[in-house]
Amino acid sequence: MQAFGKFSTSLDMEYLTEQYIYIQESDEIIDIPQLEKMLDNKRKTVIGTIFLYNPTIAPIGYNCNTKLASQGYEFNGKYCELSFDNYCNLFASAIKDGYRGKLIEVKYLFGLNRPDIEPTTVLEAFDADLDKYTSNQLTRYDKQLNYHDYLNIRLSGKFVFFASGNRFDKHHKNIIAYARNLAAQAKKLGKEIAFMYDNNYDATESQELAQFLPPLATGKFRDVRTN
Repeated sequence: MQAFGKFSTSLDMEYLTEQYIYIQESDEIIDIPQLEKMLDNKRKTVIGTIFLYNPTIAPIGYNCNTKLASQGYEFNGKYCELSFDNYCNLFASAIKDGYRGKLIEVKYLFGLNRPDIEPTTVLEAFDADLDKYTSNQLTRYDKQLNYHDYLNIRLSGKFVFFASGNRFDKHHKNIIAYARNLAAQAKKLGKEIAFMYDNNYDATESQELAQFLPPLATGKFRDVRTN
């Protein structure tokens, strides 16, 4: 498998704005022009979307220990090949043969490319930003790079697997509404919705509270089909 992505920067913060995983037929390797050619026909080449929490990933030859800018990375708006992280390795081992030769898109609730964003100060800022999202007020983190406009989101493929986790608290009402609205919009678009949940909530409650377990957790699997 290979992973590809695009990075952007704004006000000294770094974001992953696009990510795709290529599921190899056997042991072939594709390059960026081949990836872009596949993306010209997403309806046939992208099989679905996985929603995670936030990225902590780097291009090949770089690392996640420091900002990419400090390592000399050039933010040129072009695709680059990414180093595999734990999630990529997990997805690689779980892919069925029928999906080989295709792409999976990976999206994140928050595009900020930084480890350990759970500290309260960061989540409080996200929650405050989302409260202002539809207004003309300035946000702490970039509106376009860190968040999704759920009403206008584009989702490729037949399914959306929500695995964004439960790292926020009940008082983060704007984050919960944001994650819940993304799932509701995916269903409205006719996608097959899947997620995992544990014994704390049933499937319906998990959707209402946007408590979608991350892929590395253990729990029950729920596949909600829209048709």
